[in-house]
Amino acid sequence: MSCRHQWQTQSQPQRLRLVLWREYVWQRQTVGQLAKRYRRGLTWIRKSLAEATVKPAVVAPQTAVFVADASFFGRGDGVCVFRLPHQQLNPYWRQIATETIAVYRHGREVLESQGFRFLAVVLDGRQGVRALFADIPVQMCHYHQKAIVKRYLTSRPKLPAGQSLRQLTQTLGRTTETAFTLELESWSVENDCFLKEKTINPETHRWWYTHRQLRAAYRSLKTNLPYLFTYQRYPKLNIPNTTNSLEGCFSNLKDLIGIHRGISQRMRLQMITEILNSSDP
Repeated sequence: MSCRHQWQTQSQPQRLRLVLWREYVWQRQTVGQLAKRYRRGLTWIRKSLAEATVKPAVVAPQTAVFVADASFFGRGDGVCVFRLPHQQLNPYWRQIATETIAVYRHGREVLESQGFRFLAVVLDGRQGVRALFADIPVQMCHYHQKAIVKRYLTSRPKLPAGQSLRQLTQTLGRTTETAFTLELESWSVENDCFLKEKTINPETHRWWYTHRQLRAAYRSLKTNLPYLFTYQRYPKLNIPNTTNSLEGCFSNLKDLIGIHRGISQRMRLQMITEILNSSDP
């Protein structure tokens, strides 16, 4: 049935509920604004919104590249989404309290049981999650890698070694695997003694590496290096080098949900379903 025919066969109250729901979710209209526009009471508007029907997403099973990530509205309140980045569709998502390996395992199992097949996947870099996709190409998100290095070194490192390592990290996305690997190895050799510097407690004689944050940033790059340039090794798959497709989706989701603070859990879930089931985000 075409959308036009479906609209024509709906009763006037049904059409109005659909209009109210779309304006509430997508046009950022509050209950008060809708009540004023349609000259109805607040209770009637809320009842009409509660009766709105959210249709499930219908995404045909296919062999494709996926982007998978999680985002949180607050502590213990998040969603995990598997997205088809080139089609801007989310064939799988679920509410989660914590981001665990089991969450991603469940996502892959559900999608494959529905007939989807993974050509490759883009992830945020969690090693345990990567292991779930050891049989296919895995690309680590460049944005997340840069964020990890920034967390260890800050955006303005004071030490020259930190400055040069951060500058090298910023070249991700516009360099090649060979060039980046050589630069990283060169940096490691140049700063080898510096990285091994130790600080000793004169009383306990216990020691620790002086530049632990710098070591951690380097170790992150070294560990993730095999997954940073997967997209270059498989050009025909057209693998994104970031999870930006999902980040934009999450940003839009939080923006739309945030307008309606204080709504019931049922209504909130209905909104999340509407937004994530749409190809609009």
